[in-house]
Amino acid sequence: MAATGEALTPQGYIQHHLTNLSVGEGFWTWHIDSLFFSVGLGVLFLWLFRSVGKKATTGVPGKLQCFIEMIVEFVDSSVKETFHGRNPVIAPLALTIFVWVFMMNFMDMVPVDWIPELAMAAGIPYMKVVPTTDLNITFSLAIGVFVLIIYYSIKVKGVSGFVKELTLQPFNHKAMIPVNLLLESVTLIAKPISLALRLFGNLYAGELIFILIALMYGANMALSALGVTLQLGWLIFHILVITLQAFIFMMLTIVYLSMAHEDH
Repeated sequence: MAATGEALTPQGYIQHHLTNLSVGEGFWTWHIDSLFFSVGLGVLFLWLFRSVGKKATTGVPGKLQCFIEMIVEFVDSSVKETFHGRNPVIAPLALTIFVWVFMMNFMDMVPVDWIPELAMAAGIPYMKVVPTTDLNITFSLAIGVFVLIIYYSIKVKGVSGFVKELTLQPFNHKAMIPVNLLLESVTLIAKPISLALRLFGNLYAGELIFILIALMYGANMALSALGVTLQLGWLIFHILVITLQAFIFMMLTIVYLSMAHEDH
């Protein structure tokens, strides 16, 4: 598959599938495909949960309502066990993060050629369909969490309390303020970086493996049969990976916001 209609080399095939549909240059480059799928999946999440909530019954629930309720109860219990403050925003935020990140990750389950081939038929040269394989998306999610950490840290502790937390921990002595500030600043900045890179790294590697397996198709019957077996095995394993990564992102968000609500 190629934008010119010519067959791609294995290296070109991999590069093609890992290239975003972009507009703009430099810092102002926009990845249209990542934005389209992330926003579209977010809208789908809101519409689905709202429609189920409006049609919810107190009797025997349908399969979809039962599934949604299981997710809500799971997230609610996770928040109650982990978050030690009182904030009505945390549970909805955790639910949004878990479901939205999972839905973006789940796009990795779509065979790697399906949507790019349809895009090519429509005249679109590139189409990267897994938003969380785009570092811009994972960092934007992490920066949103980081802003909330700073906001609630200042709201709960006050500006002076937040500054004291950065300058008088872990060594409670004025002479150690520069050391404390360096250590706490690194710890604070590492939170969004670790959130973004962990999610991106796992999903990017998973997508790359699917692409490498796809290269086995069409070579010969033996490799094609092996590719089918490997793809099925990796698909089953990757379901665990995408769910676990959504759960980890949610849980770390809850933990970080719980720490932000602790007033020492």
